[in-house]
Amino acid sequence: MLSVSDLVTHYGHSQALYGVNLSLDAGEVVTLLGRNGMGKTTTINSIMGIVQKTSGRVQFEGTDISSFPSYKVAKLGIGLVPEGRQIFPNLTTHENLIATAREDISKVWSVERIYDLFPELAERKYSMGNLLSGGEQQMLAIGRALMTNPKLMILDEATEGLAPLIRKKIWESLDRIRADGLAILIIDKNLKDLMKLADRHHIVHRGQVVWSGTSQELQRSADIRTQYLGL
Repeated sequence: MLSVSDLVTHYGHSQALYGVNLSLDAGEVVTLLGRNGMGKTTTINSIMGIVQKTSGRVQFEGTDISSFPSYKVAKLGIGLVPEGRQIFPNLTTHENLIATAREDISKVWSVERIYDLFPELAERKYSMGNLLSGGEQQMLAIGRALMTNPKLMILDEATEGLAPLIRKKIWESLDRIRADGLAILIIDKNLKDLMKLADRHHIVHRGQVVWSGTSQELQRSADIRTQYLGL
C-alpha cells in the first residue's frame, strides 16, 4: 500500500532524512520507533507533503505521490493524526468532525460511528475544541482523521502526555480500528502497547531506518532496543 524509497529531506541547509526506506501493506499496522529528534515526524510530514522532499520516492497504492501537496495526499486516502492534535479550537466537537467529512456513499466512518467509538465525544459534542481535555482532543483528532474515511491512518505520538486511563482507551480504540482492516502507521513511545498492536516496526536513527522487523523479532533483540530506544 505504502512504499517509501530513499527519502531525503532538508530544512534549509540542514539535512534531516538520509534515505529513509519503509513499506506498509493493506490492513497492516507498522510503527516508526526511535528517540526524539531522529526524523520520525519529518518522515511522516514528508510522506504527507507537509514538508517538501529533497529526493526519493513515495508511492501509495501504486501512485507516485512524491510531489503531491498535502490536500491531494489526503484525498487519495491517507488520514493524519498530527503531533499536538491541532484540532480547530473555535469549532465544537461536532463541527470539528464534520469539517473533514468525506462525501462518499460507500463511507465506513460516520459521526455516529465516531461517537460509538468515543462516547466521551458524544457527551461533549457542543463543547468548543479548546475546552476539551487533552485526552478528549486526542480522541477528536483520531475521529477527525477517520471522518476522511482513509485507507491508511498515520498517527504521530498517539498517546503522548495522556493519563494512563486515557492511553488505555486510545489503544483499545486503535485495536478496534485495526479489526476493521484499516492500515495504520504509528509513532509512539509506549513500546509494550505497540508490540501488542503492530505487525512490524521500523527504527529510525539519525534520519535513517536502521532496523526493521516483527514484534517477535524486536522482543528478542534486547541489544537493538537498548542501542536505539534506550529500553
